[in-house]
Amino acid sequence: MEEYPLLKNIKSPADLKALKIEQLPALCDEIRSYLINNLSSNPGHFGSSMGAVDIIVAMHYVFDSPTDRIVFDVGHQAYAHKLLTGRFEEFKNQRKKNGISGFPFPRESEYDTFVCGHAGNSISAALGMAIADLNTPGHEDRKTVALIGDASISNGLAFEGINNASQYPNNLLIILNDNDMSIDDNVGALHRYMSDLSTSARYNKLRYRLYKSFRKRGLIADKGKGLMLRFGNALKSLVAQQQNIFEGLNIRYFGPFNGNDVVKIVQVLQDIKEMKGPRILHLHSKKGKGYLPAENNPAPWHAPGKFDPSSGVRQADTKTPGTAPLWQEVAGDSIVEIAKEDARVVGITAAMPSGTSMNKMEIFPNRMFDVGISEGHAVTFAGGLAAAGKRPYVAIYSSFLQRAYDNIIHDVAIQGLPVTFCIDRAGLVGEDGVTHHGVFDIAYLRIIPGIKIAAPSDASSLRNIIHSSLGWNGPLAIRYPRGKADESPFAKNPVGIEIGKGRRITERENARTAILSVGPVLSEALTAADHLSANGKDVDVYDMIWVKPLDTELLSEIAGRYDSIVTVEDGIRTGGFGSAVEEWLEQNGKKLNIKRLGIPDEWVFHGSVAELRKDCGFDSAGIIKAITEEDQE
Repeated sequence: MEEYPLLKNIKSPADLKALKIEQLPALCDEIRSYLINNLSSNPGHFGSSMGAVDIIVAMHYVFDSPTDRIVFDVGHQAYAHKLLTGRFEEFKNQRKKNGISGFPFPRESEYDTFVCGHAGNSISAALGMAIADLNTPGHEDRKTVALIGDASISNGLAFEGINNASQYPNNLLIILNDNDMSIDDNVGALHRYMSDLSTSARYNKLRYRLYKSFRKRGLIADKGKGLMLRFGNALKSLVAQQQNIFEGLNIRYFGPFNGNDVVKIVQVLQDIKEMKGPRILHLHSKKGKGYLPAENNPAPWHAPGKFDPSSGVRQADTKTPGTAPLWQEVAGDSIVEIAKEDARVVGITAAMPSGTSMNKMEIFPNRMFDVGISEGHAVTFAGGLAAAGKRPYVAIYSSFLQRAYDNIIHDVAIQGLPVTFCIDRAGLVGEDGVTHHGVFDIAYLRIIPGIKIAAPSDASSLRNIIHSSLGWNGPLAIRYPRGKADESPFAKNPVGIEIGKGRRITERENARTAILSVGPVLSEALTAADHLSANGKDVDVYDMIWVKPLDTELLSEIAGRYDSIVTVEDGIRTGGFGSAVEEWLEQNGKKLNIKRLGIPDEWVFHGSVAELRKDCGFDSAGIIKAITEEDQE
């Protein structure tokens, strides 16, 4: 039997439209089978994409992409979209170096309308497109659809977009893919509201029939929109005995419908496609749909890594005892340790309790807060806790913390509040690519007065810094990468860390060049120095640990001992650690050569961390090359 007989012949949405509606369920089954077979060996975002298959097939079947625009909110759910838009073969190399992205990306395809790596931006972006079309002659009938999940819609930006959608003339359709899950369980009152927003079957049928009847008779138009909305609100209250938040914002609401019934979704979309004004279609889907292990336990199947498709056993579940811990686990365990000693310690995360290991703080149910996809709120909330005498530890991925920059400055740093930012996924993250690399945190944080920034090179240092932080005042940022830390055992009792003090790692008699490193890239520096020394070029290595404040005493010693310095960091070179060192040397009249290695002033896309470090020139080979070239100049 031919494998994927429907899917493999779809090169564009035009081919999809040639199918009969009765064939669409079989196509959805083929897409899910393809995703299971492919993602089991080439990992990606599994659960969300499996659950959204029917919705995406229906959207492309009804709308005329790319003339009509489909805007995704986070690309976690978009794999079916890629398969239906000419990337069936290329998908096998998605997230790999020189392969396609794991997220929709406009430079990759005309069908990808907007970058969508961070949650909450779809409604605002799609509203901009919809309003632009209404004001562009010849484009007035172009359709724009925003597909957003129930976790993303709780983001503040999404609410700002919805509020504006109700104020300005537009024909935006918002599809809410409600699967009762984000990456971990959804939290907050809005999630509870969405879970309870279930219109009775009687009301649903009555309202839908009335709508189609009024539309057929030409009774629904912009002129009578207010009257019809008020009538809908009254009917809703009468039959369902609850008011709808979206209708309260003058946005027509339809649903909820079964988000895994592709035929029904097509029928609904065809009925509301030509309607004028903003609308929201509420669909209930099941995360991991079509694969029982993911349906039954969706949280770890968000991005499960490699797995056995027949048994559902994830490679991550077969971790060998005694192997190195993840950096996030070291941070989570350390926060729990200090929380046991000090009742002021509280933990905060933004929809990533397991991703940051902040879920370890759940043993203190009144001291662990998952605020949902609301990074700005997480920071200001932490500021409020700190102002009231608590010691908050805020664990957020580096690229997501960018969204809370004003909150860090205005609500924490200006007041000198003792909030500790545990910046997870700092540096290059690999296959998630350009929207997720945590390469800007050093540069965007070190310009803030009064903040302290540490980048430990090993797990013990991370633990020691977290323990020591209880005795420090003011805001503190601790950055550490994704993946495994070193395997060295911890001391029974943590060792105190001094603010702004680095350490010399090697001392070679004839060394005239020093490598100054921050963070775990110390391993690359040591490998490079050992290679150079073995080949007749002695080089010393320093683990500076602190980006701010710099260890100026150690820098003075280095400036008097060596002829040249090479700085190494897993972050953007412009304004980063190397820039801080160079500024200090210039300000203090220290004349020696300096070369800064790190992320260049350009966008870095996806690939393995090792591949990307090599491309950026700060792996061990890049460090060797930089020092060798300097000798030849």
